[in-house]
Amino acid sequence: MSKMNGKIRVLIVDDSAFMRSAISRMISSDPALQVIGTARDGVEAVDKTISLRPDVITLDVEMPRMNGLEALRLIMDKQPTPVVMISAYTTEGAVETLKALELGAVDFIPKNISEGSINILNIKEELISKIKQASGSNVKEPQRTEPLQSKYTSTEVEGKSVTTDLIVIGSSTGGPRALQKIIPLLPKNLPVPVVVAQHMPPKFTKVLAERLNELSVLQVKEAEDGELVIPGKVLIAPGGKHMIVTGNSKQNIKIKLVEEAAKAIYKPSVDMLLISASKIFPSTTLAVILTGMGHDGLQGVKRIKAGGGRSIVQDKDSCTIYGMPKAIVEAGLADRIVPLTEIAYEIINSV
Repeated sequence: MSKMNGKIRVLIVDDSAFMRSAISRMISSDPALQVIGTARDGVEAVDKTISLRPDVITLDVEMPRMNGLEALRLIMDKQPTPVVMISAYTTEGAVETLKALELGAVDFIPKNISEGSINILNIKEELISKIKQASGSNVKEPQRTEPLQSKYTSTEVEGKSVTTDLIVIGSSTGGPRALQKIIPLLPKNLPVPVVVAQHMPPKFTKVLAERLNELSVLQVKEAEDGELVIPGKVLIAPGGKHMIVTGNSKQNIKIKLVEEAAKAIYKPSVDMLLISASKIFPSTTLAVILTGMGHDGLQGVKRIKAGGGRSIVQDKDSCTIYGMPKAIVEAGLADRIVPLTEIAYEIINSV
């Protein structure tokens, strides 16, 4: 992606003059970023995306004339560009954000709205970081959101010797869309439980779980403290909390939610979940590492592999951000490196 004078060129889209000004000041404070334009609504956003060809767009959802979701759909059709959504930190905002991620947005920043004021300055560091990440992201066509049918029949899964006791999936940026390419393809009689750590804030993980549940034959839900981990169920770690598994037998594995933990940057932490799994099923845990920035999951996969377990990682070409999978590959810990469209089938073949 070409950047003028080495800077990441950003288009800001928001119907609020205050927000446009505040976001512009935050972005301009970083020497690696340059604001090349602003837009007040979706119509202007589409026009300026085509004329200015920005490297990254920050996009609000609620706007006059054309809202953010409609604008995003047109942008991805006419001039595919990395987009970071600015989303309300509410349940309704989470639903809209998930729709935006389905349409092709790379990431989002939740803004807190309290007593009529927006605590916009609190998001500065995160906003700058996510714009930089988005600038190097892999923008693809929107992934299908209608219910998917697994090409594997019940009889193909029945009778297989189970070599896996637990499937642990870890993901970050691009993860919600990636999970929609995997979870809905898993058959109802999958004999192994699935637990997921996706980097997302509170409220957003619950909406993600509900959306995946609509698309899947397996039950998908946000995990609760003390909940049993059983086949036929996919449990998503709640945003803002760490999730680990505890227990001493296949029939008595439970979820434990942890508020704080030293050394864990992300909450929920993929590493913490994987390490807890390695203690219960050292040789029969399957780690699946998907798209995302950073290396969360690396220490956990090291523990899984040391115990005799296995790992599947998403390949570079299908990742939105090739960070977490790259860390596993470079450490020589990946048993299988496959495109996103094949991960569900790899999982089925591994159980």
